[in-house]
Amino acid sequence: MRYAFYGWNHGDVPPVTDEYQGIHTPRDLYDALSDIWCEYTCAPRLRKGWSSENKTLGQCSITAFLAQDLFGGRVYGILRPDGNYHCYNVVGNCVFDLTSEQFGDEALCYEGNPEQFREVHFGKEEKRQRYEYLKDKLRERFGKKG
Repeated sequence: MRYAFYGWNHGDVPPVTDEYQGIHTPRDLYDALSDIWCEYTCAPRLRKGWSSENKTLGQCSITAFLAQDLFGGRVYGILRPDGNYHCYNVVGNCVFDLTSEQFGDEALCYEGNPEQFREVHFGKEEKRQRYEYLKDKLRERFGKKG
């Protein structure tokens, strides 16, 4: 698979959990989520623009916090013109953004951004539910058996 997400070429951080068989790098997680991301997991305000050609649209925070579950590190956010934050991951010196493709050729700045916290993001019940849905689907497909 050809990758286009930010940090794909230096995203070889190891998982901090063995809960998901076959997911050893952020690229593996991207591959797995590519079959799970859907209109339902897209942020409600962006659903009209979601398509299988732009499957990362509206998936950033739930994806970044799920990646944090698997790889540790911290989640940061880039303030967008609409006042929302676009979330991405930093693990050690590795920065990766599994959902950056939604912005096309726009260059995002991955330095000096504020840390994001799931307690704040998941204060929105719909967002927590979308995260749980993503996590459940990932467990169904890649969770440890037996």
